[in-house]
Amino acid sequence: MTAPWIAAALQQLRTQPGHALLLQGPSGLGQYTLALGLARAWLCEEPVEEGACGRCPSCHAIDVRTHADLCMLMPEVSMLALDWPLGEKAQQEIDEKKRKPSREIRVEAMRDAVEFSQRTSARGRGKVVVVYPAERMNSITANTLLKTLEEPAGDTRFVLASEAAHQLLPTIRSRCLTHTMAWPREADALAWLQAQGVAAADAPTLLRAAGGRPEDALRASQAGRDARQWSQLPRAVARGEVGALGGFAPAEALDVLQKICHDLLALRVGAAPRFFAAADLPKVAADAPLAAWWRDLANELRTAEHPFNTGLMLEALVSRARRTLHSPR
Repeated sequence: MTAPWIAAALQQLRTQPGHALLLQGPSGLGQYTLALGLARAWLCEEPVEEGACGRCPSCHAIDVRTHADLCMLMPEVSMLALDWPLGEKAQQEIDEKKRKPSREIRVEAMRDAVEFSQRTSARGRGKVVVVYPAERMNSITANTLLKTLEEPAGDTRFVLASEAAHQLLPTIRSRCLTHTMAWPREADALAWLQAQGVAAADAPTLLRAAGGRPEDALRASQAGRDARQWSQLPRAVARGEVGALGGFAPAEALDVLQKICHDLLALRVGAAPRFFAAADLPKVAADAPLAAWWRDLANELRTAEHPFNTGLMLEALVSRARRTLHSPR
């Protein structure tokens, strides 16, 4: 089931002129889903009012990740997670353990995409290059794209999907038509989550935990998280229970701690918490160093994807949290 806010954007954008489109907005709003949906619609051999037909050879080729006129440019870790094939050389280097999958969009992959854009369309419906998340291009990779993005050869279209468009080069942004992702209404998001199999009792809490981002809420559910677990996290962390974050990767654990800190700071100034119910948050002293804790968490994010030791990192994070949040009550 396509989310209604994605379907509406697809209807709006699939007939829009222009060769370069930038989809921007926070994570969890469906940038990847919309970018791939546009590629399917543009390449479909029997398009329907809703977009791609889902039945033609072109749609099937995308489903099995073999379409000759579609180039997916993503970090290698994302390519592997989403079952997109890597280039032969890159796959061989990873298989032979010469290096780990990249977390950035590599300049070699961009050069291959530029060469792809200059070829003749194999199926006669044009070519599409999807770049996601576009902010994962470093400056060399982005500059490699610039000239082609300004004047693409033939009938090539580019879709750049970003969860942090402010990190893109201004020269990249200026060459694209921009579409800002819409925040779905809560009722629509909850209905969609339940249609994806999320329990009705868990959907509101998981949507709140994700800051209103339905795709992030769905990923949390698929990872086995539920409303009860989320509600218990702040007090468990305040008690120093490292196991409360045991199912989270370092970056995810930092995200949880930042959400706890955010909500406590909100309460301190009389605002409503965003990610947790007020009753789920621990009581903290009026002089608890929440601002300093926030700065520490922001610094930890710089190395979250490459921690020296994940277990020790989580222990240190929870210990720091306990010192900040501990209450005798």
